[in-house]
Amino acid sequence: MNPYEKIKELTKSRNISVRELEKRLGFSNGYFSKWKSVSPNSEGLQKVADYFNVSTDYLLGRVDTPGLDAGKVESDDLDVMLDRMMSFDGEPMDDHDREVIRAYLKGRFAKK
Repeated sequence: MNPYEKIKELTKSRNISVRELEKRLGFSNGYFSKWKSVSPNSEGLQKVADYFNVSTDYLLGRVDTPGLDAGKVESDDLDVMLDRMMSFDGEPMDDHDREVIRAYLKGRFAKK
């Protein structure tokens, strides 16, 4: 199912039209219909995910469960999570970025 079909399914479940969603999110008429054949941009995808409280992975068809925890890594092993992460350009992270993120996460979630 492509992102547009997911949006149609979600709007139907909320008893609103796709056009109404476009208005509510500040998009032009027909904005989402382009997603039938073109990959959505990250801003639009995130706005829809936030509106419906679903994950972007769900909208992209990567997971079948709409919940925000659907794409959660099952392992709490930091190295496994870092191995699965990519940089903003879609490339694997370099060692420096991995260490910066590791330090941040350890500090952020350290038991107090």
